[in-house]
Amino acid sequence: MSGVDAGIVRCRLLPTRTRSSPAPDPPSQQPGRCGNSLAFHGRHRGAWCPHGIWRTHSGDPVNVLLSGIVGSTAYGLAHEGSDIDRLGVFAAPTHAFHGLHRPPESHVTTVPDSTLHEAAKWCRLALGGNPTVMELVWLPEDLYEMRTAFGDELIGLRRSLLGRGRVRNAYFGYATQQFRKLQSRRSGASSPEVRGRMEKHARHLIRLLEQGQELHSTGELTIRLPDPERVRDLGAWIADRPERAEDFLSRAEHLFDQPGVLPEQPDERPAQDWLLRVRAAYYTPEPVGEAVRSA
Repeated sequence: MSGVDAGIVRCRLLPTRTRSSPAPDPPSQQPGRCGNSLAFHGRHRGAWCPHGIWRTHSGDPVNVLLSGIVGSTAYGLAHEGSDIDRLGVFAAPTHAFHGLHRPPESHVTTVPDSTLHEAAKWCRLALGGNPTVMELVWLPEDLYEMRTAFGDELIGLRRSLLGRGRVRNAYFGYATQQFRKLQSRRSGASSPEVRGRMEKHARHLIRLLEQGQELHSTGELTIRLPDPERVRDLGAWIADRPERAEDFLSRAEHLFDQPGVLPEQPDERPAQDWLLRVRAAYYTPEPVGEAVRSA
């Protein structure tokens, strides 16, 4: 299956001089605010630049609404050689939904590691409690690389995306997956490469459980870990004996079963209203006469 068939296309980035502006420019030219406190440069094809505009290989622009650095760098767990992961939300042109085929829902590059989800897809994933996409609207300010007015609105409605059952299922479910991966790799733990992967699975397990419990108990999500060394040490300790993770899973499951601050289900209305405003802003109908001539 090709990338386009899968709803995913790979992009290249063309640098521009665009910086921040609150003015309501046409969507294809709408600039964003950049939190460029991290030093990196898009010097090669496919790079992600906070002052750039994404284009597909066919040359179509990708309208980025919000983007930032996520993953180990955001958690404070990055080490020398760690990849820098980037995540963002974009708006496909509204007219692209009017034909036989829907536009791609994700744009992905592997050098560097970056993913953009179309606005509707991002909302669906977030409403489902997906921990990876949820990070984007809870990042520390210095990790945002592109923020438009629509991006700010999305950050503002983040609490409405939370529901008790979905947060529990997503965060506890992802942590349980990490535990299974730990168990499946234990026979090869003597290999430095396998050992490193086991420690990574264990760190993810601890982080997911603690972030999920924080959301359940407070309705807030801390992305940058307050004590990364503690999580690293726990990762190594659990990798020695994966069954040690069972106590963490058991305690988290018990807490998730207790009343918390979240509603049972998320409120979809703010996301729906936001998405409709995005669709209206990015609608530029083709003139009827031009459409007839092109036919």
